[in-house]
Amino acid sequence: MIGQHRLLLEPREVPLGGVRGMNVLRALPHRNLPTIGAWCFLDRFGPADTKMRVEPHPHIGLQTVTWPLVGEIRHRDSLGSDADLRRGQLNLMTAGNGISHSEYSIGEDPVPLDALQFWVVLPDSARHGAAGFERHTALPALTVSADEGADAEATVVLGEFAGVRSPATVHTPIVGAEIVLAPGSRVHLPLRSDWEHALMLVEGDAVVASHPLDRNNLLYLGDSRDTVEVSSTEGALLFLLGGEPFEDDIVMWWNFAGRSHDEIVEAREEWEAESVTGAASPRFGAVDGHDVRIPAPPLPDVRLMPRSRKL
Repeated sequence: MIGQHRLLLEPREVPLGGVRGMNVLRALPHRNLPTIGAWCFLDRFGPADTKMRVEPHPHIGLQTVTWPLVGEIRHRDSLGSDADLRRGQLNLMTAGNGISHSEYSIGEDPVPLDALQFWVVLPDSARHGAAGFERHTALPALTVSADEGADAEATVVLGEFAGVRSPATVHTPIVGAEIVLAPGSRVHLPLRSDWEHALMLVEGDAVVASHPLDRNNLLYLGDSRDTVEVSSTEGALLFLLGGEPFEDDIVMWWNFAGRSHDEIVEAREEWEAESVTGAASPRFGAVDGHDVRIPAPPLPDVRLMPRSRKL
């Protein structure tokens, strides 16, 4: 068991790959905490008026979870998927052994855009398997009874929360849920005590486990909790993520989640081979409708090492 913690993860601003005019806020991974359950990455892009153009790029060993807040995003991938995504809907892309995809805002002009994007690291049983893509336009919802004020409303995006399960495919015990609190309300959110959890304040104001949160901050709660108290004065939108602690050491670099330096080198070489041969990589394929793609950055001069938990 990890034990109860209250570690505040403040996001850092980084450029979104291939789009130098658009920055994102990255809350996970953190130098002391590479994973929360199997969640290994969390970006917020927006709110901003922007023309999003993320050209084709590869992934291995993870699932990409896209949760839009404002605007529409067009997803295309090397499986032939072509889907527009909007508020309340879920795109779930499973990389398995390899996939490539692109992400565009809709239209040719800057538009309001805001979204959360997560990665979920895959266990050995799934990370060498086939790639896949799912689009879920209806997700289950439930009500959490309030201690004070109005009840909270939850949408189960991934995994299971309070006995309600999302239809999206998962490969580890996990939870991802959007929580909406009314003004002046206080609730106890049910948790699994054998899982670790964290809560991100997306909008509004909230106090979580007696800790006031600023927008975009992620409060890590550890495990050994069966509930957590959350309150709001003006109302709040939060995202709950967690799951069974992920025990494997992972090596994350660029868009790849592996277990060793050599795995990452091999994946990079297979993506870059197209630049030499002119033919799409058998591993990563090609995304229809694109003439350019994002090249892999150079590897560092040292061996890539697993990210270790310091809690």
